[in-house]
Amino acid sequence: MAFTVARFNLVDPGATPETLAARYRAALEMAAYADDRGIDTIQTEEHHGAVNNWLPSPFVFAGAVLGGTSRIAVTVSAIIGPLYDPLRLAEDIAVLDLIGRGRLVIVAGIGYRPEEYEQLGADWSRRGALQDELLETLLTAWKGEPFSYRGRTVQVTPRPYTQPHPLLLVGGSSKAAARRAARLGLPFFPSAHLPELEAYYQELRAQYGTDGFCMMPAEKTPLLHLSEDPDRTWAEFGEHFLHEARTYASWQSADIRSAVRSKATTVEELRAEGVYRIVTPEECVGLGADSLVLHPLCGGMPLDEGWRSLQLFAEQVIPRLTAA
Repeated sequence: MAFTVARFNLVDPGATPETLAARYRAALEMAAYADDRGIDTIQTEEHHGAVNNWLPSPFVFAGAVLGGTSRIAVTVSAIIGPLYDPLRLAEDIAVLDLIGRGRLVIVAGIGYRPEEYEQLGADWSRRGALQDELLETLLTAWKGEPFSYRGRTVQVTPRPYTQPHPLLLVGGSSKAAARRAARLGLPFFPSAHLPELEAYYQELRAQYGTDGFCMMPAEKTPLLHLSEDPDRTWAEFGEHFLHEARTYASWQSADIRSAVRSKATTVEELRAEGVYRIVTPEECVGLGADSLVLHPLCGGMPLDEGWRSLQLFAEQVIPRLTAA
């Protein structure tokens, strides 16, 4: 059976506090519905200072989801590691891991927007060193014992629910990210389908003698929306998908590799490209993919349309995947 994901980044370019509050509430209700209907994970992410209200606080959202569900995992993919205080992050993740009883998954990347570092007072030129310190501190802190940190002795409590530590993956599309994951014995999550980078990671892991695995996106990993009439949905709501695609593309330099990067400038180009796909339930089942990523509230999608997509996925796709 395919691994199923419902993605939420809460983008809403025209939001007021009232409408954004309604969007957040709907996302939490959708997560509870997904939990009840057998979807595997809720995925969320972070960006800062985005004028379209892209979610900046993924762990707050993750906590709300974990508190309102009982089975579904919550994947934060990805956090921008160097923007966090290592000790506070170790505490926050430990608490969330206890709330969710091991259902939290974290992918830690270093980001690609210097303006986010500037906004939060982090040194872009030291992002690699900051990421190393963060990951090393997390792994040490979650042991629950006193340790030396920046010249003083500290101790992080409580210990997380998951032992030896919550599921933490290193994200990225660079050799530096692969080296970091291999050295620390952490799983590696490339941001795109990069077999040569996976091979590099596995080679280094063998040299270091560390554990780990690679969780790599498929060569084609479309973001999905379900509709009984894709033509109508593209015509009526295509601008929402294009808004997110253009925003994401505008942030990325030429050397950034991503599974969901789009070059489209019009709705027609976006539809032809296939990064975002609107499919019927029958077409979704027929994709035969190892993973299916539903994006019900993409780009400020109206809430009722988001619900229609999610319900079609849960009621007409999930049961057929389960029976297959």
